[in-house]
Amino acid sequence: MSAYLFKALVTSVLCVSSTIAYASRYGELPNLLDATVDELALGLNNGYFSSVDLVNAYTKRIIEVNATLHMVTELNPDALQIATELDEERAAGKCRGPLHGLPILIKNNIATYDEMNNTAGSYALLGAKVPRDATVAAKLRKAGAVILGKSNLSQWANFRHSNSSNGWSAHGGQTYGAYYPGQDPSGSSSGSGVSSSLGLAVASLGTETDGSIISPSQMNNLVGIKTTVGLTSRALVIPISEHQDTVGPMARTVKDAAYVLQAIAGPDQYDNYTSAIPFNGSLPDYVAACKLDSLKGKRIGVPRNYIGARSPTRAPILDAFEAALSVLREAGATIVENTNYTAYEQYQNSEAEGTVLSADFVANLQSYLSQLTVNPNSIHKLLDARSFTQSYPPEQYPVRNTAIWDEALSLNFTNTSPEFWAAYQEDLYLGGPGGILGALANYSLDAVVTPSYVSPGISAIIGAPVVTVPLGSYPANTTVRTNSRGDLNATAPGIPFGISFSGALWSEEALIGFAYAFEQRTNVRKKVKPYLAPNTELLDVLGGCV
Repeated sequence: MSAYLFKALVTSVLCVSSTIAYASRYGELPNLLDATVDELALGLNNGYFSSVDLVNAYTKRIIEVNATLHMVTELNPDALQIATELDEERAAGKCRGPLHGLPILIKNNIATYDEMNNTAGSYALLGAKVPRDATVAAKLRKAGAVILGKSNLSQWANFRHSNSSNGWSAHGGQTYGAYYPGQDPSGSSSGSGVSSSLGLAVASLGTETDGSIISPSQMNNLVGIKTTVGLTSRALVIPISEHQDTVGPMARTVKDAAYVLQAIAGPDQYDNYTSAIPFNGSLPDYVAACKLDSLKGKRIGVPRNYIGARSPTRAPILDAFEAALSVLREAGATIVENTNYTAYEQYQNSEAEGTVLSADFVANLQSYLSQLTVNPNSIHKLLDARSFTQSYPPEQYPVRNTAIWDEALSLNFTNTSPEFWAAYQEDLYLGGPGGILGALANYSLDAVVTPSYVSPGISAIIGAPVVTVPLGSYPANTTVRTNSRGDLNATAPGIPFGISFSGALWSEEALIGFAYAFEQRTNVRKKVKPYLAPNTELLDVLGGCV
């Protein structure tokens, strides 16, 4: 036997002996598929494992499945060094809070001032550099989180083409969900959804303009919090619309999502929308809002006209939704039926949101690009991005077109024009007095509840919050249906779906409580299992045995 093989055998024996000794000493470690912030923080505080161990374990888990599901575009080359420094802080008696030393993935449109790229999935921005971290990334670092890497997304946050697929980007490839082969992961925070669901980090950050946190959260068996516009900073996040964009957590439990929200929320000098936060200088305690009795005495509305008619695809969701209403009643809520949105028909036929997003995008993208300190492809405005995209073969134009950009440029106005203002005022009416705000006021409601497939839109156009929680999954006899391109399975056995609590602006504290009370009574997430999951656990990396 060679000296190398003998050394490898001895190392292997020592590693096995070490992990067996660990198991004997400490008992069972948290399973990373479902491990919570509290469980991981307890293990770190007790010295059962280190932040370095977590980074090693999550990295190995990513490597196991990334070649199949393509949910992570880059790993942070500094992650181990950051974890080491956070371990040293903990050893010296300093703990920054519950996220100290916990790895988190962030969507690849949230900038970081490090070696990682921020591309929105486009080669046009590969190699570009920013002057500092996005504020939400800086807040995560301040809270002690390890930014483990960047998650894939639907390119340009699903705001480029009319003929692409959820989860595809030129820079990141095609992300797939893990609950059925070839699953549509939904978008645009596709990689964040798949990553959190499979325990590739303790949680992830997504962004939403209209549905991009809620939809991939529900289709990946997650809790997602779409925050009020202005509660979390959008500074150095590649934008679509200043009036609708927001950043929020995607996690496996309501409480975990609340921990992340607590870390990233709050005012920011670089985003003037955050100056509207109404809490007199201190945020609500979103984690403390996680109470089992949160629904007691609350009035929860059901806007039936917004939920829509029954269909074969919707039938399993609507059956689960009706059962969920019984859970809410048993938890002490009063369910108020038919709290319909009076302007819903007008909303369905309105083009105002498209106008707002297009006009915002032209101006907001140029503002983001103007902040770049390195811009290797000289992308300074939307026309530059379109020209690059249409001429660079990996961008797959025209198989994946630029129709949304073409429409935005054809407006010939931005968000300072009278035409924009008229469209925005229409949105405020359709989502406000004619929409969810009108229903909340007219029926004295604390929130409305809907299946998550319908929840984002009416709240998006007024910047209001939504929280989605796992509700169930499609049964075994479900007919497989593909997306419009025919390249992803959008409906299939085992694909998850969710239930959403929606409310007034700045009502996250209440919505988190309602979501938690439902989650704790149903525990749906643990009943819905992926068809593909990584095998690496903490025990596999303890003591450096990687």
